[in-house]
Amino acid sequence: MSDGSTIPQLALERLKGLRRQGQAGGIFTSDFSVNEFLLVRKAGFEPVGLCVGSCIYHLGIQYAKWGQNQEMTVLSQAMYHARELAMSRMREEAKGMSADGIVGVELTVKRMEWDSNILEFIAIGTGVVHAQGHQGFKGPKGQPFTSDLSGQDFWTLLQAGYRPLEMVMGSCVYHVAHQGILKSLGNAGNNTELTNFSQALYDAREIAMERMQNEAITAQAEGVVGVDLHEGSHNWQPHIIEFFAVGTAVTPITTERDASSIPDPQLVLSVNN
Repeated sequence: MSDGSTIPQLALERLKGLRRQGQAGGIFTSDFSVNEFLLVRKAGFEPVGLCVGSCIYHLGIQYAKWGQNQEMTVLSQAMYHARELAMSRMREEAKGMSADGIVGVELTVKRMEWDSNILEFIAIGTGVVHAQGHQGFKGPKGQPFTSDLSGQDFWTLLQAGYRPLEMVMGSCVYHVAHQGILKSLGNAGNNTELTNFSQALYDAREIAMERMQNEAITAQAEGVVGVDLHEGSHNWQPHIIEFFAVGTAVTPITTERDASSIPDPQLVLSVNN
């Protein structure tokens, strides 16, 4: 599995039981809510099965100067590479079930208790196929599209004349310089901006956002929707923070629709408790 192109044997056995063209006895699996399931079908797609990708990754070592703001490039590359491996394995499962794309992708990271330098990266979503066999919804290079949009947002996006291409992401692990003792004492009891901290966090967020943006440009997307910006330390040393930007790159289905032709949103009151 080192290159992310091999599906484990147990996963292959699971995929054999999924519903697909020419296999009437199969079932589908999904993590959709009932509302998501209905709206994905309303959008013209059928769920096929859950797609999963996993990567357990050992992070390398990098040291930072106590009083210097700097990117931890070794950790940035590790966090990106591990996520990409998990995503590629999830995409391979989607290809194995002949899915056109994956909706509702969740990308999570957790630390393994047996070693503080080992993290598990998991990507999971529901593979879907166009009910009429339309091939125009594939992602870049004919791969299944990936999207972290919910079933409702996926339906709304298609109604607006757009389709998802792929999830795009950017990561930046950054060391925030410590403040000197004299500076800390001088700030005691005063309202004052900690400019070195402000600049460090600002720079790190910008790096993560720019990398996500560059992925969208490479995918020839028109834009990115549903962008989320996460911050986490993953139990690293103090003053080391990861900024992770992720969203769904989109493009018009044919030609961009005039905004006035997009259906108006409607108020819906849920009767669920």
